[in-house]
Amino acid sequence: MNTLFAQPCAIIDLETTGGNIARDRITEVGVVLIDGERVERLSWLVNPGQPIPPFIENMTGISNEMVAGAPPFAELADELLATLRGRLLLAHNARFDYGFLRNEFRRHGLRFQARVLCTVKLSRRLYPQHFKHSLDSLIARHGIEMPERHRALADAEAVHRFLQIAIAELGRDKVEHEAAQLLSQPAELSSLPAELQQQVEDMPDSAGVYAMFGEDGRALYIGRATNLYRKALGHFAERKPGHKSHEVRIDEPVARVEWRESLSEFGARLLELQWLGRLQPVHNPRARMMGEVCTLQLQVGDDAFARPVPVSARDIDFTRTADLYGLFRHAREARKALAQIALAQGLCQSVLGVEQVTSRKGAPCAAYRIRRCRGACVGDEGADSHNARLLAALQRLKVKPWPFEGAVAVAERDEVCGDVVEHLFDRWCYLGSRRNGGALEGEPAFDLDYYKLLESELRKPDRELVTL
Repeated sequence: MNTLFAQPCAIIDLETTGGNIARDRITEVGVVLIDGERVERLSWLVNPGQPIPPFIENMTGISNEMVAGAPPFAELADELLATLRGRLLLAHNARFDYGFLRNEFRRHGLRFQARVLCTVKLSRRLYPQHFKHSLDSLIARHGIEMPERHRALADAEAVHRFLQIAIAELGRDKVEHEAAQLLSQPAELSSLPAELQQQVEDMPDSAGVYAMFGEDGRALYIGRATNLYRKALGHFAERKPGHKSHEVRIDEPVARVEWRESLSEFGARLLELQWLGRLQPVHNPRARMMGEVCTLQLQVGDDAFARPVPVSARDIDFTRTADLYGLFRHAREARKALAQIALAQGLCQSVLGVEQVTSRKGAPCAAYRIRRCRGACVGDEGADSHNARLLAALQRLKVKPWPFEGAVAVAERDEVCGDVVEHLFDRWCYLGSRRNGGALEGEPAFDLDYYKLLESELRKPDRELVTL
């Protein structure tokens, strides 16, 4: 056909039970093999060993009855591996197909590695004037007739025809040049050790949390991403002059990457907090502040004046103590907030303990001298009046009471496979998470970030809450 296919190639397309690379399974494999001028087409139905969701069945036309008698992937693995080995692999959205294939082979103890050319990226390079490059868009734009859209072999054949059309329209040299540029990417991975390259390439294009570890096993950085692969790759990208990147540059060697997918933003943020607290990564300043939560608790002195005193979560149970005001990272932050309240409301900073008056007892505080204190320090305002104004000012900071009689779970659902993950909380404490009613995982914790995360989630009208 042309020199692009001088090397053995395989255009592949998969149909699956869903889009989760870890939990879903293959239902059909379609391959167009190209060896010079010789083209061969192969197709296999695959029994996924799990139900095909109705909306996937409607989209692909592949039903549970059709795959019931088909062989499982284990029976096809050796033949398919021999068919694909040593070939350049082409696919539309190649990371999806390639990732599914590699995961499936790995489940059966087989390693599959190939050079991969994504025809979505190739189309963007060849036809930059167009915005859409999905397979449906290519089929419509180039007039490709496909009677069995969303069947594996038909979609692989559509890619084959797109390549033929592109060569006819733009010339062989142009197509081969752009393909060669793509095959040399991503440059970010080329400088990494082979084992780390493999770990990054294994990361999915889905949401979740990842952790990078140094050669000595220390956690270097923990991040949250809507696309784990792209976010991790960004850490290794070369920084060009004037180029701004949101990714933290890890200047010391990264030896290992771990990751875990999540079903929603809430689950990802919750998992990020757990990993930050447990691993204390070097390049996450926020991790060093976790667990250091305090609040203001009113204490009445012998003079009948109420004073908000910073107390730590290590000393009292915030979840079972009434009349607490504000959640702060540390006592210094709590005293600063109290000083601002006192100044704004004309409360006496000396009485509240914010300002230390070292002169004789009954001396005016600094705020009194500038008429920002009503004189509690010099006897002009009594305890009852001062306490009432203090309580009124603190109301906006009052820690919200637990709004439920017992524990609740914030539920997340995987619409494809039907899995349900529940994150359990009681009195603002995180208790752990469980999948499909299984055992709890995760370390129980009470922290300012957990409180803020849950309090924000409870305000959402569409959140799914399960009372326990």
